[in-house]
Amino acid sequence: MQKLLGALCAVVVTLGADESLAQITPPSRGSVLYERACARCHENSVGGAPSRIRLRKLTPEVVYRSLEAGTMRVYAQGMADGDLRAITEHLAEQKLGIARIADAKLMPNRCASNPPFDPSTGPSWNGWSPGLTNARFQPAPPAGLDPERVPGLKLKWAFGMPGATAVHSQPTVAGGRVFVGVDTGYVYALDAASGCVYWSFQAPAGVRGAVSIAPVKERRGTRYGAFFGDMKANVYGVDATTGTLLWKVQVEDHPIARITGAPVVHDDRLYVPVSSREESVASSLNYPCCTFRGSVVALSTATGRRIWKTYTIAQSPKRIRKNSRGTQLWAPAGAAIWSPPTIDLKRRAIYVGTGNGYTEPAPETTDAVLALDMDTGRILWVEQDTEDDVWLARCNVNGTSENCPESEGPDYDFGAPPILRTLPDGRRILIAGQKSGIVWAHDPDRKGTVIWKTDVSRATADPRGEIVWGGAADDQAVYFGLNSGGLAAVRLTNGERKWFTPVDPEPALEQHRGLSGALTAIPGVVFSGGWDGVLRAFSTEDGRLLWRYDTVQEFKTVNGVAARGGSMGSPGPTVAGGMLIAGSGYIGVQDGMPGNVLLAFSAD
Repeated sequence: MQKLLGALCAVVVTLGADESLAQITPPSRGSVLYERACARCHENSVGGAPSRIRLRKLTPEVVYRSLEAGTMRVYAQGMADGDLRAITEHLAEQKLGIARIADAKLMPNRCASNPPFDPSTGPSWNGWSPGLTNARFQPAPPAGLDPERVPGLKLKWAFGMPGATAVHSQPTVAGGRVFVGVDTGYVYALDAASGCVYWSFQAPAGVRGAVSIAPVKERRGTRYGAFFGDMKANVYGVDATTGTLLWKVQVEDHPIARITGAPVVHDDRLYVPVSSREESVASSLNYPCCTFRGSVVALSTATGRRIWKTYTIAQSPKRIRKNSRGTQLWAPAGAAIWSPPTIDLKRRAIYVGTGNGYTEPAPETTDAVLALDMDTGRILWVEQDTEDDVWLARCNVNGTSENCPESEGPDYDFGAPPILRTLPDGRRILIAGQKSGIVWAHDPDRKGTVIWKTDVSRATADPRGEIVWGGAADDQAVYFGLNSGGLAAVRLTNGERKWFTPVDPEPALEQHRGLSGALTAIPGVVFSGGWDGVLRAFSTEDGRLLWRYDTVQEFKTVNGVAARGGSMGSPGPTVAGGMLIAGSGYIGVQDGMPGNVLLAFSAD
């Protein structure tokens, strides 16, 4: 292990006094340090230096010990401890020493008892959406809220996440408990009524997708499992009552693959979407661009056994050429799946939206809606909504890299999952909101034929996107937040805009404009969190503001952890049993405000 780390570049010592790094926010500091000081050796195996892929598999403690007191000490002399930690946490993708502060066993608000858990008792919001269609709509009885009660929502409790900077796993509510993960790799199970903590589980990387709860059939009966993925493409099944690991499976061995979308459970199977961060690093001449292909993986909920795996790009990457630095380049690549699959039980189909291509030419399965057979994983049909979208980050910064496409696309991914709804006349519709700001309506019963499309964008979308992580739909309309600032309602029947409400932050928070997080709907109300950290409720009838709560403040927490809210740019709030529950804190691609708090509101 020490030999792996002994080859970290000696040039790292020259960065100890680099004042230009002082202004880099913590999430990017380690990346910049690594790129400037270490990438030349580790991306090219200079002197036998281990690759970033191999270093990524080490724990942060192993990396840090080598830099601070081990074989790398001689090269790290003169470096500030903060720089050592930044490099360490960047390589390992996990915070140093997090277990010493974040374990539930260390918290003063441990629940007094842990009764048998049964998700069928009481209202629930299980996973990304209350149903398999990803409509993110909670009907009135389980919601326990209505337009008249929403203005009376008050904070009931706050739970602080030790060491976290992003609460980007949407809370799941089931059986009177709340399950949520954070960027430290911890997943917590809390009591919904009081916020006391039942257990915690630590994954070796951040947990971003929502937790899904489902029964696990065993010889001796049935227990309930909590299922989720992490940012190293591991998928877990843990006991929902105790937090004990049932199984762990890596669903993709690509070095920078990850799970950003929540796995979806149905009929003893777990359907897992796979994405990566390859497009964010591939413009570097040291990087062998590009080899990642998005996929959906079906696993057994009982054992984690893989049942099938389908890549969004059928052809495996092939060598195409080398760049001027001698780095081998590959193609084709791309079509990541960023969000949870949508399940169509009538046709036994799975629908996913895909991302852009990383290499030219862009495959036809990029920026597309795909239908897969639930039983076999076979692709049933593909409907591509944007052609020739090949995009890599930083291709227009300081000149164009040889790894970059000759003609760069607009980066119009489908970050949001398709929404399946039934119209009043019985026809069905599959709605896909794209980063371009266009809302597409496809016919799932006619191989995805486009029924209508509506541009709801307020400004020309840049790579950050106009519609990003998801909308919500009731029986009449679909609702999408816009990153340029605003909320749009579109009629399901014909795509006409029903209303638009501009949402502008306070002048001091102008740099944190936009609504890119997923929306949540109940009868008469749609909820949205903003980059400015404000949680809002709007009338679905006319878009008027019903309620707002500023989460960018310090909170007194039930577990005694110092906590503060921040941007709300990815997951949406959840509603069940008269409670609104939301995490606050998200940095993302827009330099959002970090935060580490889970908030529970009630109108009682």
